[in-house]
Parts: sequence; C-alpha cells; structure tokens
Amino acid sequence: MTQRYSFEEYKSRHDKLLKNIKESLPTLEKLLAEVSGHWVYEDMVYRFYHWSYKVFWVQENTKKMYSALESISPHDPKKIPNEWFNNIVKQGAPGISFDTDHNETWEKTCRPFLEAFFHAKFFLEMAVKYGKGYDNAPNVMGSGWAALTELYKIR
Repeated sequence: MTQRYSFEEYKSRHDKLLKNIKESLPTLEKLLAEVSGHWVYEDMVYRFYHWSYKVFWVQENTKKMYSALESISPHDPKKIPNEWFNNIVKQGAPGISFDTDHNETWEKTCRPFLEAFFHAKFFLEMAVKYGKGYDNAPNVMGSGWAALTELYKIR
C-alpha cells in the first residue's frame, strides 16, 4: 500500500531522492557499467543456463547494487522500504555458496539469483537515467522515476 503525503512532503522527498542520486551519480554510473558488462550481465545469464557454479557470484553484484540503492534513499536512516524488492533480494542474494547438491535443485536455487539481479539492475538503471535526465524532481514523471518512488515508498 502506498503512503499518502502532503504535496510539500511529497515534493521534499522527491527532491531529496534526486539530490542523493545526483550526488552519487559517478559511483552509480561506474557500478552500472560494471554490472552491465560482459563478465557480469552476459556471463551470469550464460552460467545459469550452463549449470555453472559461477552463477553464484552474481549474488555479490546484487548486494553491491542493493547497497548503492540504499545509499541514495531519501529516508533517514537510509533504507529501502519496499517489501517486495527486499524479499526478491533476500531470496536472490542469500549469500550461499555452491554445493554439488544444488545441481539437483538448480532452477529453484539459482533462478532467484538472476531475478534479484535483474530487479536491482533495473532500479540502478533508472536512478542513473533520471539522475542524468531530470534537473528537478518532476510533477509529471516517467515510469522509471515512478518506479523509484515506489521502491522508496515516497509516491
């Protein structure tokens, strides 16, 4: 359920999110380039379909993106209050190591890794896109910015 804010509170939280993104933009862009590159994005999807233990490494990249998204939160203390996203990341980056028993439950064990990675990457992409594209927090917003406001529950 979405929390309701006065217009002033709404505008203040959106402005703070955009300010936090802009202040962190070089770090966010660097991380986005890293997780979009061949050895993370392409290779991790391949590793899932190849049944390679290396797919377990994607959990660390998801955790990095989660930390970056948490660091730009407009909340004090910094947090990501969206329960769905937190559950996806919790299930998809539990910090488990490969064990040969995982071969018996490969899809059930490893598919959540990619789901969490894709969701975190989406929000990181939107933070970079709108951090570069918006000078001020908008009243009429693009879907990606609206998704960010849902992530932080400031809509």
